[in-house]
Amino acid sequence: MLETALILAQVVDAETVEIAGAAITGNLQLAVAAFAIPIGIGLIGYKAVESVGRNPGAATPILVQSIIAMALAEAIIFFVIFLG
Repeated sequence: MLETALILAQVVDAETVEIAGAAITGNLQLAVAAFAIPIGIGLIGYKAVESVGRNPGAATPILVQSIIAMALAEAIIFFVIFLG
């Protein structure tokens, strides 16, 4: 086992490890954002529907605010794609 680790350590240099680490980190950020954003949008929609159910007269302002909040939540994925 130790011999295999020494052989691999000689083959893989520091630059390769750094590049692989950056790629893994960027992909991990994208995966987390891709899973978290739909959950956030679902929670916004859930609370908007719950609010309209409690106060039907405020349906229009709640709809406008929830659409804006959903658009801002979706914009996060673009930041992750470009910065990650």
